Amino acid sequence: MREHGVLNRILLIHDENASRPDTREPLPLDALAKGADIIRRFIEEYHEKLEEDFVFPRFEKASKLVDLVSTLRRQHAAGRSLTDAISRLIASVAATKDDDRRKLAEALRSFAHMYRPHEAREDTVLFPALRAIVGKNEFRELGEQFEKKEHQLFGKEGFEGIVEQVAKLEQSFGLYDLSQFTPASG
Repeated sequence: MREHGVLNRILLIHDENASRPDTREPLPLDALAKGADIIRRFIEEYHEKLEEDFVFPRFEKASKLVDLVSTLRRQHAAGRSLTDAISRLIASVAATKDDDRRKLAEALRSFAHMYRPHEAREDTVLFPALRAIVGKNEFRELGEQFEKKEHQLFGKEGFEGIVEQVAKLEQSFGLYDLSQFTPASG
């Protein structure tokens, strides 16, 4: 699911900001708050909601990967709690309390630490298995339903509009230039 690409780009922003309290660099709080808002609206209220309403029940009904689905559901709940904490701490950090900066950094790290293996397991185990459970036609119909929901929630720009928002956040954090992540050769 392409939504994981959006999540990964925000996890990169989380990683960058999790290191800033240690370096005493200023935190771009407005941009961090916008990132938390994208996580809430696009990942939690859209992407995860679709998984919880349409994907996970199919595995449970088929008695396939039930333990994995149970863990993924718990992680969704934990992610929402972490997003709540991150949003609260962003507001608190505005007062520049060192302890709150450290708590924010820890919440950002925890979020990324959980979601990287979460999405990897979905991409390599859950989603490939979904095709076998639902068949080609139902899989296509689910995709169409998801696309329709995306445009209901995010307008005609849908996914592309969210990607644009994330790109602006990356620019504000100095993370947009992909070449900066290429290791020096030799």
